[in-house]
Amino acid sequence: MSKLDEMGKKVRKLQLRAAIAKIRLRDLAENLPGKWRELEEVAEETSAVFAELDGARRELAAMKKLR
Repeated sequence: MSKLDEMGKKVRKLQLRAAIAKIRLRDLAENLPGKWRELEEVAEETSAVFAELDGARRELAAMKKLR
């Protein structure tokens, strides 16, 4: 498997993790104020996943450009 294929696979996995994190955050927000204590932790986790996804997407785009 080439580096480009590996990065594409990583991006797809991160997209799935980001979607799950987004849904979890949305579901938590719908249950406010009942679960407000969990909000900060879930928001930080969601932000971290999206930041990682953004970095991987940029790296994949750079790899494709150099191809």
